[in-house]
Amino acid sequence: MTSLTDATPDGYGELRAELATLTTEAFRPELAEIDRLATADIARIMNGEDQTVPSAVAERLPEIAAAIDATAERMARGGRLIYAGAGTAGRLGVLDASECPPTFNTDPADVVGLIAGGPSAMVTAVEGAEDSKELAAADLEALELTADDTVVGISASGRTPYAIGAVEHARAKGALTLGLSCNADSALGAAAEHPIEVVVGPELLTGSTRLKAGTAQKLVLNMISTITMIRLGKTYGNLMVDVRASNEKLRARSRRIVALATGASDEEIEAALAATDGEVKNAILTILGQVDGPTAATLLTESKGHLRAALAAATPRTT
Repeated sequence: MTSLTDATPDGYGELRAELATLTTEAFRPELAEIDRLATADIARIMNGEDQTVPSAVAERLPEIAAAIDATAERMARGGRLIYAGAGTAGRLGVLDASECPPTFNTDPADVVGLIAGGPSAMVTAVEGAEDSKELAAADLEALELTADDTVVGISASGRTPYAIGAVEHARAKGALTLGLSCNADSALGAAAEHPIEVVVGPELLTGSTRLKAGTAQKLVLNMISTITMIRLGKTYGNLMVDVRASNEKLRARSRRIVALATGASDEEIEAALAATDGEVKNAILTILGQVDGPTAATLLTESKGHLRAALAAATPRTT
């Protein structure tokens, strides 16, 4: 936890001095009268600020790619992807984790989002939770962390004790660690095996890191989860062949995915989905590999879920 000092009457002199050194907390005097501008002008300025984020992410692509490859390697061995953060950073991690089951048919336990203060902190701030490294360690202990897991600490400032504590605890357990922040030379980056520091600069509103910093974190988290799932065989080309058809929209999407992958008729698609209990990847394999449902399931198990490998293995069976 960050120590306090009596250098100022409120006792927070050291912390205030530390925040003053962070790019994400910097004051922009040129925007000091933004509240006096027309709404359209404020929107134009804000949109211009947002356009700088992708280029900042692009500068960190080598680090992001290396972190993803290491994550996918661990997950292929049965490890989990675990996000840990406080406030906006924690909410972004929980959001990314919650979207993996419907998109990639992952078990909810495979990608986990931890937010300081627990689930209630998603909608209501839990005072003091972000200041505790011990709380992060306890949250990870509850998950029975293993060396095959990957823990991603998320903090715009790069100094949030909860995120740093999560990474430090995970690294001590032999897990892979990533530190995603928006300040250079951050404490979080120093603690992690794979630091990813996307420096987006000062915010439109001083210190409001749900803006550019939040956007940058969302973009990187999109990459981490999506590309990891691609590496794990959760897609076929750019098709979400592991999508979970849990509602009418997704059931319609499932049929469209099978059609795009195979070019089969509606009748063939319906028959294939019926023969594979609605599993899109299996249905595609029955059509393109000309095998029955049980054989498709066996081939996919043998190929660890990689459809291209299963198709290659099915080819001799069709000759």
